[in-house]
Amino acid sequence: MVFAPDTEVALRSVVGLINSAANGREGLAAQADLDAFLEAEGFTGSRTRDAAELDSVRALRRELTLLWTADEDTAVEIVNRLLREAKALPQLVKHDGWDWHLHASVPEAPLADRMSTEAAMALADVIRGKEMDRLRTCEAEDCDAVVLDLTRNRSKRYCDTGNCANRAHVAAYRARQAAAG
Repeated sequence: MVFAPDTEVALRSVVGLINSAANGREGLAAQADLDAFLEAEGFTGSRTRDAAELDSVRALRRELTLLWTADEDTAVEIVNRLLREAKALPQLVKHDGWDWHLHASVPEAPLADRMSTEAAMALADVIRGKEMDRLRTCEAEDCDAVVLDLTRNRSKRYCDTGNCANRAHVAAYRARQAAAG
C-alpha cells in the first residue's frame, strides 16, 4: 500500500471522474450518469440533483484534469484553492463500514465541494509524499485518459478505460514477429 486506504479510494475516484471525459466522450452527459458515477464511487451525503450540481461536478473535473498533469508548485496552488473554497475543516470520522478516516467537509455541503475536498485531501498526501510521478496519462498514442500508478515498481503505463495495454502489447508482439520473420 502506497497511501492510506481512504486516500487511494479518493485518488481512484479522481481518476474515474477525469476519465469520464477521456477520449472525446462525455460520461456525465445527464443526471443519471452522475447518479451512476456517485453510486459506483460510494459518494454519500446531500444532493440537489439539478443541472447546477451536474455543471459544478463537470467544472471540478476540468480543475482536477489540470491538477493531474501539473508541476508540484501548480498542484499545491490548486489543492490549496480547492480546500480554501470548500472551507475544508478536516475531522476524523467513522461510517458505512469504514474505520477512522479523514473527512474535511460535512455531508450537507454541496456535492462538488465534498468531491473537491476529498480529491484535494488525497492529492495533498500525494504531494507531501513526493509521489506526483504516480499521476500519469495513458501512454497509448490515441488515448488521453489518466493513470494512477499504485504499483510498487511504478510500472503502470496504460489506463483502465479501454484496452490500451492489450492493444500496445499486441502491436509490440506483431512488430517482434514481423522483425523475426
